[in-house]
Amino acid sequence: MSIRFEDSRALVTGATGGIGRAVAHALHARGATVVLTGRRVDVLDEIARELGDRVEVVGADLANAPDVERLGERRDVDVLVANAALPAAGRLQTFSAHDLDRAIDVNVRAPMQLTLALLPGMLERGSGHLVYVSSLAGKVASAGSSVYSATKFAVRGFGYSLSEELRGTGVGVTTVFPGFIREAGMFHESGTQLPRGFGTRTPGDVAKAVIEGIERNRAEIDVAPFSMTSGAKIFGVSPPVTSRLQRMFGSERVASQLEEGQRGKR
Repeated sequence: MSIRFEDSRALVTGATGGIGRAVAHALHARGATVVLTGRRVDVLDEIARELGDRVEVVGADLANAPDVERLGERRDVDVLVANAALPAAGRLQTFSAHDLDRAIDVNVRAPMQLTLALLPGMLERGSGHLVYVSSLAGKVASAGSSVYSATKFAVRGFGYSLSEELRGTGVGVTTVFPGFIREAGMFHESGTQLPRGFGTRTPGDVAKAVIEGIERNRAEIDVAPFSMTSGAKIFGVSPPVTSRLQRMFGSERVASQLEEGQRGKR
């Protein structure tokens, strides 16, 4: 473990969402002081009331460069959980240039810029941890997720390379790959119906993975049923085989539902 939770300050982006909220609760339960960030300050205030002490609320829109710079000016952050993301579901031609820029800004640029700003303090102290919430869409590409998968593949490459760069410095790096998450979050709110046999996980499961990643300094952790994680492994060996299997199980129908349900959140 690269840090002691009870002595740490953790910055959680996208804290208003289901996963961010669960992560904030998990970190706080282990003694960390939690800095909650997101666009909806009223929801952040509600979470802060739930947590009680050792919590701070900072409104920020990660599509806005000055907000990212302001968060990066903090030198007291020991743990960064880069969780905020835009859904960016749908075929490329359904995006405007503005939509595309926002997806890249929030999903890729902001985590990288925050890391660049916060890392020097962690290196100086010789301890810290960087957590990036990617997606299984960052391991498996399919029709209807060209933009989203591109951003999540980027997060995977950034996180894993960084874990190698920081080996031996006392600063750990973990990338988490959730599959379909029920109860709260982007997939849940879209109302998408999965084919039979496709399981889901909860925001709490993702939070457990974040804690495990920090405690064990694991570079990558999947949060999905075996059927999906095994599919990701097959994709790594033979993308065409995985694509055929996806089509057989109705991936295009799922992609259409996700696009329709998430279009307004781009």
